[in-house]
Amino acid sequence: MDQSKRKFIGACLGGIAALAVAGITSVVYPVFRYYLIPRPDGGGKGKTTIPVKDILPGDAKFFEYNGTAAVLVKKQDGTFVALSAVCPHLGCIVQWEQDRQDFLCPCHAGYFTADGAVISGPPPRALEKVPFTVANGIVTVG
Repeated sequence: MDQSKRKFIGACLGGIAALAVAGITSVVYPVFRYYLIPRPDGGGKGKTTIPVKDILPGDAKFFEYNGTAAVLVKKQDGTFVALSAVCPHLGCIVQWEQDRQDFLCPCHAGYFTADGAVISGPPPRALEKVPFTVANGIVTVG
């Protein structure tokens, strides 16, 4: 009788552990996929327009460009930079750190300047530049 109780308790604990792992996975994976990995569909708009007045100096505006994440930065001196927001290390989406005026890749702590150059961390190269023009108070990316 003692042996069967142990088997029953072991089976119950194993079932609870399996349910816990399934529950954590069903929450963590979608969050990771949505926030850190760009969509692989490759679709999206070829051009994006952003009014100059919508971005203050030192701010960044993220948007979708050709099916992936991109970012437009208005530097403190008023000049613009358009970059891919996809880290070249493992494809995570970088985050703008307004207080530091640089980008952070949350996956492995890679840092980039506002111009996309690598400051530190594992990224092998700079963020890709995206073509843009500024005319009549509108930034056109693409």
